[in-house]
Amino acid sequence: MIFRVGIENNNEGFRSIAWALEHPGCFAYGSDEKEAIANLPAAIRAYSAWIGRHESLWLDETNVELKVEETFTAYYINESFERVGRSDDEVNAWFQHDWKPLAGRDVEQGLELLSWTRSDLLDALTGLSDEKLDQNYPNERWSIHGILGHIGSAEWWYLNRLGLAFPRSEVPQEPLERLEKVRTHLIRLLPMLEGSKQVVGINGEFWSPRKMLRRAVWHERDHILHIQKLL
Repeated sequence: MIFRVGIENNNEGFRSIAWALEHPGCFAYGSDEKEAIANLPAAIRAYSAWIGRHESLWLDETNVELKVEETFTAYYINESFERVGRSDDEVNAWFQHDWKPLAGRDVEQGLELLSWTRSDLLDALTGLSDEKLDQNYPNERWSIHGILGHIGSAEWWYLNRLGLAFPRSEVPQEPLERLEKVRTHLIRLLPMLEGSKQVVGINGEFWSPRKMLRRAVWHERDHILHIQKLL
């Protein structure tokens, strides 16, 4: 099976991501492009197994063939949209594939993937006390509660890039409430984006419904693994 791949170099200033473009949430990290590509076949197998645990397999990961279609180098900009050293305003990958409108099957699978990632996230929290959720870990930016709040905030931000988020003032402070409210909003809107050709340029970066879905599934899967490692 051929997997179309987009490479994002310099992500967060220190790593590369190999994105399986047609499979939201399927990705591999590496210290550079070569390592990320080398790590992707194993990530595809793990992704396929993950799907298989939730329903009958709809991804064929036998005879994996990678086709690298695009490479994007992330960078940082200032308020004048000039390239600068590392800052808070990172411009992340935009691939030609992100222009492609979401088809009905894309929306259907996207809803399934988002359902499974949220189920996995909540399962990872089962039995954890507030003390454990608020525990600080060496060399970590957030506690588990902090990670949960970050997931909800990031998902709201993705929606906001397309002008689809509810007002920031209505984002709940409590992490689990934030997760639930933002995800409910995304799930309600996603079917309405089928066939949309909307592409938005904001803060020096392009966004589309397909890119929003790609990053939302990736981000939650990534932080589920993060929480599992902490535990």
